[in-house]
Amino acid sequence: MIKIRKATPTDTVVLAHLADVTWVVSHGHYIEDKNDVLQYREASFSVSKTRQEIDKPKNIFYIIYVDDVPAGYAKIVLNENQESVASQNSCRLERIYIQNEFIPLKIGQQLLTYVEEKAKALQFDAMWLTVYILNTRAIRFYERNAFKNVGAVRFNVSGKEYENIVFSKEIV
Repeated sequence: MIKIRKATPTDTVVLAHLADVTWVVSHGHYIEDKNDVLQYREASFSVSKTRQEIDKPKNIFYIIYVDDVPAGYAKIVLNENQESVASQNSCRLERIYIQNEFIPLKIGQQLLTYVEEKAKALQFDAMWLTVYILNTRAIRFYERNAFKNVGAVRFNVSGKEYENIVFSKEIV
């Protein structure tokens, strides 16, 4: 059974673990220096950093479960504008990560649909995100879901920059 729910501060350890595991699998192989991977993980996905993030009112996390096992999560940032996105009433899908063994179940689609509905209910008219230019699986996923390439940004990992596409979608 698939269940999605809003995360609370009591989910901090689960979120930190999901973030760390899923980011390494989905992005870690793109980073040339493995010490940079380790530093980024420690800076971005520690329990203390995750606690800081979940405590911010403009961040909302959703966890997706498969048979009561946490399989992935999404994070949206409310009222987050981006210069490439026309809407001034947008939110950012900062993360949507699914553990590798659950990807064949296509629960990422269910989680994205759920998050889009929540953003609509909060009266946002657009959602945007960034994705690394070599992450073809993610790019195809967003394109299938009507996200449009509207620009580019650079993502910094330990001083090295990686080019990312900015995708945007109207969600009215």
